[in-house]
Amino acid sequence: MVEIAEFVAKMTHGNPLVILDVREPEEFVDWSIPGAINIPLADVTSRVGEIPEGELVVVCARGARATQAAGILRDLGLDPDVLDQGMAAWARAFSTATQSFGSVKVIQLQRRGKGCLAYLVGSGDECVVIDPPLDVERIMELAEGQGWRVGTVVDTHVHADHVSGASLLANLTGADYLVNDADDVGRGTGSLCDSQEIGFGGSKLRVMFTPGHTRGSTTFVLDDHALFTGDVLMIESVGRPDLADKAEEFAHQLYASLQALMQFDDEAVVFPAHYGPRLLVPFGEMIKTTIGTLRTNQPALAFGEDEFVAWASAAATNRPPSYQQIVALNMAIEEPSPEAASDLEIGPNRCAVSAPN
Repeated sequence: MVEIAEFVAKMTHGNPLVILDVREPEEFVDWSIPGAINIPLADVTSRVGEIPEGELVVVCARGARATQAAGILRDLGLDPDVLDQGMAAWARAFSTATQSFGSVKVIQLQRRGKGCLAYLVGSGDECVVIDPPLDVERIMELAEGQGWRVGTVVDTHVHADHVSGASLLANLTGADYLVNDADDVGRGTGSLCDSQEIGFGGSKLRVMFTPGHTRGSTTFVLDDHALFTGDVLMIESVGRPDLADKAEEFAHQLYASLQALMQFDDEAVVFPAHYGPRLLVPFGEMIKTTIGTLRTNQPALAFGEDEFVAWASAAATNRPPSYQQIVALNMAIEEPSPEAASDLEIGPNRCAVSAPN
């Protein structure tokens, strides 16, 4: 068995792994590890010749089918390993990347299996944490490694694909957990106000309300040079407006928010809260884009309001797995337990509208 940390380390350092996914094709298409090949367990013997040479790791949902497939492959003369806990472990796979803006350092925590992104934005001896996962130990270790105190914790919105660790992180560190009251989160220690400034180590983030994906969706602006846009504006598309079952109403709000974001300079860097499986980013590189690139690559940003609302209201795909339970946990007064979250979080994020053709 190979543990997920070792698996990610191999991928981070450029090891040419051959990843064989032995789940059924419909499982693979719905959610898979980038670069994996799919041969269902029942077909492994007859299709063994399709497996490339190299360090072989077999994957399934939680390990049972992969273990069986590995036994078959050993009988056929190969030397495979098995990813312990399979895709359930991949849902908890993390890597990091960094970028500096003057005296401010941004650390991006990349949850590879979910396409979720969290941020530590630090200067001096303090940082702001944006969209932390429930694995708050990772956040605390990163902050400690930089000599930062966690002063403020925020979510860009109420997440529908994963459980937020914001309240837990705030409780463990003594930080403020500031929320947009429009999203009705029950555990915040204070409220965000539009145009408010959040100070940290001599620097500041400006609060910009950008509703449309949720009522309380919020962008955090770093000196007009960087935008932490949550799920309102992403690299491949924009946030879906339909999860509250008010797609047309929210799509009008989303259009206005996106038009406001398009007023920033072309060079402004966009750091989203999610990215999709088609975006293949090498380990160690920032997952980001710029306003100028989005103007060119996202045709929907040039739509008029009526055209945009019609497209965004109709183009959403299947909803994130267990999204109603996850939203309920993120809005509850009591903190969720990691045990309650683990099974709910398995699967793709599905937070974006499908890009127009």
